[in-house]
Amino acid sequence: MPNQRRIFVVDYDPTWPLTFAALRAPIFEVLRNIASAVEHVGSTSVPGLAAKPTVDIDVVLPSRAEIPAAIEKLATLGYVHCGDLGIPEREAFYGPANLPTHNLYACVQGSVALANHLAIRDHLRRNPSAVTAYGQLKKQLADQFPTDMDGYGAGKTAFLLEMLKKEGFSDAAIRAIRDANLKK
Repeated sequence: MPNQRRIFVVDYDPTWPLTFAALRAPIFEVLRNIASAVEHVGSTSVPGLAAKPTVDIDVVLPSRAEIPAAIEKLATLGYVHCGDLGIPEREAFYGPANLPTHNLYACVQGSVALANHLAIRDHLRRNPSAVTAYGQLKKQLADQFPTDMDGYGAGKTAFLLEMLKKEGFSDAAIRAIRDANLKK
């Protein structure tokens, strides 16, 4: 059964980087001894790109060994660990209700999940025509699948995989990403 929350894709909002910076500050503060970076990823990290108004954040951890400490430290900020959601080496968290809407992930350096997020972001930042095409696709899919997050996500997959091919991802990595994106 589709997720019944309405999918809204809006034009780029120049306050998204500011929202990221405000969210990043306390996260980096509690993780500064174990995280190598806190990255703004996802569509809100790409100037000019239409997006769901949800900031995506990847905490970069040097290895799997830091995951338990990151879970513990993020809990002090009110984040609740909800597992990897089927994506290896990427741990997801529910954020405190009083914060702006965002997704927080702790990713292992060198993982396919982190490489995927960074490659898509960086490709779009370098390619304005891809930003335009992807924004149009996302708006069309939000209209076509207004409450079906699975349909919306599946509709974006081919476009995203094409970007990853251009970024040099292996066929095996692309298959793994495709399978994760299309799982129900």
